[in-house]
Amino acid sequence: MTPSAPKGGRVLIYSHDSFGLGHLRRCRAIAHYLVGRFKKLSVLIISGSPIIGSFDFRARVDFVRVPGVIKLRDGEYTALNLHIDITEMLAMRASMIRHTAEIFRPDVFIVDKEPIGLRGEVLETLKMLKPRGTRLVLGLRDVMDDPKLLASEWRRKNVMPALKDLYDEIWVYGLPQICDPLEGIALSPSVRQKVVYTGYLHRELPVRENAQQPRSIPDRPYLLVTTGGGGDGENLVEWVLRAYEHDRLLPYPALFVLGPFMPPAQQAAFMARVAKLNRVEAITFDSNMEALTAGAAAVVSMGGYNTFCEVLSLDKRTLIVPRTEPRLEQFVRATRAAKLGLISTLAEDKLLDPAVMAAAIRALPRQKLPSEVVIPGLLEGLPNVARLVEPWIKAAEQDQSTLQFLER
Repeated sequence: MTPSAPKGGRVLIYSHDSFGLGHLRRCRAIAHYLVGRFKKLSVLIISGSPIIGSFDFRARVDFVRVPGVIKLRDGEYTALNLHIDITEMLAMRASMIRHTAEIFRPDVFIVDKEPIGLRGEVLETLKMLKPRGTRLVLGLRDVMDDPKLLASEWRRKNVMPALKDLYDEIWVYGLPQICDPLEGIALSPSVRQKVVYTGYLHRELPVRENAQQPRSIPDRPYLLVTTGGGGDGENLVEWVLRAYEHDRLLPYPALFVLGPFMPPAQQAAFMARVAKLNRVEAITFDSNMEALTAGAAAVVSMGGYNTFCEVLSLDKRTLIVPRTEPRLEQFVRATRAAKLGLISTLAEDKLLDPAVMAAAIRALPRQKLPSEVVIPGLLEGLPNVARLVEPWIKAAEQDQSTLQFLER
């Protein structure tokens, strides 16, 4: 006999997290908001992030870490730490995902970005949960890639049957007037009807239980320079650092967050240069980026989804220097946002001219704040996600109450 679930709904979130921090931080923000909104809800995150344990989680949010993988330059994947074949690794991950879902019995299952998971690892879990009545949701950030490249990628991965036959809803964490991640994708009318644009995910300074304040917030206004995970952030750090070496009178002192995935040798080289400058500090990583962003006078970033949400939510003048490889995600987002006046952009060039970057930093104090640009529904993502989840959470609570009544 299967034991009855405790009173309260359950949400399971899957994030493949082959590299970087973006997927994990987005899923964590959703989980934290949902447990704050629904007092009996439990949220479990399945993640492959090697540093998920470095983050604090609210009560009733927990995680299962599957073995990590990393994407190579040729596009192939390999095991991050274990010396085993990638096929064995993916089979192990798929089994862990399925068994976790089978035991946890979620009312809602949210899959982040990859419709069938990394190399299809979540497909069997979707097929298992569908007949059980679990609400199946695909969550997409505002920009995936250049539409032609995304269309080709989805054809190669054969994701359309899952979108048509398995998923109940497709949530886009953004607004179509800024970016439409499915622009140019040939979707059937039935799939297109599943798409809901939630707005961007608002970020706040979290109430962190049993947690210390960030250790490295300067005691004066500063320029925050952040690369996200840092695995591809060397050029941004190099360019801004050159500007501070070139012009010692830039308007703000600088705090660099290099990112935990930046190669250690490169981190050490940057730290050595920072040590020679009076108005520049650097750290590798802090799990409370919201607090670091809140304390900044302005931000220079590559423009990943989470940083974009943070600078809008915390109303920071921001300069984005987007990457263009291997995806155009950051470039598309930055270009559209700059046209609306939300941020400013600077195209990366091979010269990394310090005078060019210094001029862009000097222009930041004259830039509009994001709050001066009115876009209805811009930061309503989290309340809208909660509204979308609520019917299934309430149904689970009602079913449990009925079961308990019948058992008396």
